[in-house]
Amino acid sequence: MKDNRRTKDMLFEQVARIGKAACSPKRLELIELLCQGEKTVDALAKEASISVKLASAHLGQLRAAHLVETEKQGKHVLYRLANRDVAGFWVVIRALAEDRLVELRLALDQLARHPKELAPHDRDSLVKLARKGEVVVLDVRPAGEFLAAHLPFARSIPLDELKTRLSELPKDKAIVAYCRGPYCLMARDAVDILRKKGFDALRLAEGVAEWGLSPVR
Repeated sequence: MKDNRRTKDMLFEQVARIGKAACSPKRLELIELLCQGEKTVDALAKEASISVKLASAHLGQLRAAHLVETEKQGKHVLYRLANRDVAGFWVVIRALAEDRLVELRLALDQLARHPKELAPHDRDSLVKLARKGEVVVLDVRPAGEFLAAHLPFARSIPLDELKTRLSELPKDKAIVAYCRGPYCLMARDAVDILRKKGFDALRLAEGVAEWGLSPVR
């Protein structure tokens, strides 16, 4: 019986390693960033607004739990998610938090500046409309993230280039902008820019992680 207890304790302890590794808000943000594609520690630190030293420490914790892995390319070390299940873990734990935490739901509601800002389409109907050319699916993430993985039929115009590339977009079709997911503000900012210029623009809350798409390695 004592051996059984020790075995059970060991099993739960190993599973708890995942929870311990993901218990930091910044580590969750790093996971979300790596859902977009592999990145250097410098890029991750910049995106997460933390120092390179702190980013390295957080990534070390994630690596120790086998949630991320590394590959050296020349002078740089690239970090990536260990596999697709890590992205799925992020989506599931986030969805659970949104379901159980009223404070989180209220914070998400405040992200929508317009009552009809979010695209009402489900995935299948959006893909069908995009395939027919009836809507434009616009990826406003950095170009490298688009190349790593993107939604079907999406076109890439990074947010920082949008104002100078508006002529590339049709004004007679709805534009559905998306970025890294529900907690990313780039798509919201893109919708603001587009609507001020007379475009029919909506924001898709989901990103590549929510669609189960894996970055190209």
